[in-house]
Amino acid sequence: MTHINVLDPGASPLDYYGFELRRHREAAGLTQRQLGDIVNYTGSLVGQIETARKLPTPEFSERVDAALGTGGLLSRLVTLVMRSQQPAWFQQVAELQARATEIYSFETHMIHGLLQTEAYARAVLGALDRSNLDDRTAVRIARQNIFDKEEPPVFWAVLSEAALRQAIGGRSVMRDQLAHLLAFESTPRINIQILPFSAGAHAGLQGSFDVYRFARDPSIVYTEGYGSGHPTANPDTVKDCSLRYDHLQASALSLRESAELIRSLMEESHGEQGDSGGDPVA
Repeated sequence: MTHINVLDPGASPLDYYGFELRRHREAAGLTQRQLGDIVNYTGSLVGQIETARKLPTPEFSERVDAALGTGGLLSRLVTLVMRSQQPAWFQQVAELQARATEIYSFETHMIHGLLQTEAYARAVLGALDRSNLDDRTAVRIARQNIFDKEEPPVFWAVLSEAALRQAIGGRSVMRDQLAHLLAFESTPRINIQILPFSAGAHAGLQGSFDVYRFARDPSIVYTEGYGSGHPTANPDTVKDCSLRYDHLQASALSLRESAELIRSLMEESHGEQGDSGGDPVA
């Protein structure tokens, strides 16, 4: 167990967060339990976060910033903490997502992480490995904070119809996930198109990919395998995938038609019937 007296603030963003939380709490003359009572968390949780044994959440950080008058320090730090908890191979991609002005994604078999609900993300991440599942889920959902920036990226997602029909997490989880996609209808910076099965052969048959575009840097194409990510700024690859994406958008349903398909799938496969799907096992 890490002892607070030997916590090294330079060891990691999580350790630095814990160090700053303890420093500001003590400066306010509060015990862990007293601070917990103020922000509606347990004193035990405050202690675990101070000793880098538990990940803070954005909500926790906002409440403590308000309680201790830290000027938003912990809310700024929690972004770094969450990013540092990504697998090493994915940290660069999380950074790209945070810096991009435009993100274009094609997904063949599941909902993109930036559009996932917490329950859906938990089912995806826990399909094979359920260790530290709460923290891993929180880290994934925290990536969606890029949409809360003053200038959020324009995000365009083309999802294969298969991604909507794969019953990840069971009936109720999928119903909530589809409803979550519909919630973006009035958000002009987040656009979702569905590539229907009826499109037949299409430009994305080789697999999922993302294209990240930046204000001043070259565009980057990202593809992913099992436990590895492959970002590249190779101009030929970027040109090829950009052309493929244009064709995928042309083959996909319009935004309105896509929303109608999502609604029909909710009624067809994920209605109000009892949830018999259960958690996925593979």
